[in-house]
Amino acid sequence: MQELISPLGEQLLSLKEATYKDLRTPAQSTMYTVLFIKEGKGLYHADFGVFPFAAPALLFSTPLQVIYLENSESVKCTELQFHGDFYCIEFHRTEVRCNGLLFNNIYIDPIVILTEKEAKVFDKLLDDLKEELNNETLSDIVPRAYLQLFLAKSSSIKMNAVSNKNNDSERDELMEQFSQLLDEHFLNLRKPADYAELLSMSRDNFTRRCTRYFRKSPSQLIQEKLMLEAKKQLHLTRQSIKEIAYNLQFQDEFYFSRVFKKFTKVSPQVFRDKTGISIVADMSKD
Repeated sequence: MQELISPLGEQLLSLKEATYKDLRTPAQSTMYTVLFIKEGKGLYHADFGVFPFAAPALLFSTPLQVIYLENSESVKCTELQFHGDFYCIEFHRTEVRCNGLLFNNIYIDPIVILTEKEAKVFDKLLDDLKEELNNETLSDIVPRAYLQLFLAKSSSIKMNAVSNKNNDSERDELMEQFSQLLDEHFLNLRKPADYAELLSMSRDNFTRRCTRYFRKSPSQLIQEKLMLEAKKQLHLTRQSIKEIAYNLQFQDEFYFSRVFKKFTKVSPQVFRDKTGISIVADMSKD
């Protein structure tokens, strides 16, 4: 493993080779994680979503997501991880456009499919980063630049794929409308039946089409949307747990904590302690 450690002894960036044996057990990390799949195929589990993949590809996850691979015995990959304190995707969103595209999007697969030519570019980029991390006079400037370039290239490829999907004949306009309705009403409409009614669909038909289109059920998407907003407020603000529970229209902070822990396996306070509070929290006061 190659890594970058802060003066306080905290891991900021790491790079290591991994196999199915390393990735088959459900696990959580406090870091943002990218798996560069160089060989093999299988299923990628990220929280409650299940996504098929085949090499070459990039798989993405956010801090404390539960992730693992299934049916992926032949997989070989490089695992790239970075801490939000080392590279803040919210602060650098203009430079790389990755927040909401590679990370923190419940509607699109957390996967970037690569061509063989693109895979060679990423392979070379990670080799260069690995060499830099082995440098005896290592500083954080060059590794951060390599990471930014890696995310920028990933974002560009993903953006083209999303654009192609928007023009695809398989685009489901009703399901796209559902995603817009969920973004607008997730705080007060929390049952699939609510959205089925707004779309003038039977609940069974709504559930089938949603699961086929997003690879997640309506219930999963509603829950993920709510928990994503909770994670954002825990990471991007200095509001108390009680204030965030109120913002999200939970009856009290204790019920909010139970629901959050059921989804993430950790309490809101532990999530905040492990991921930290972004510099964006203090910038918003200006």
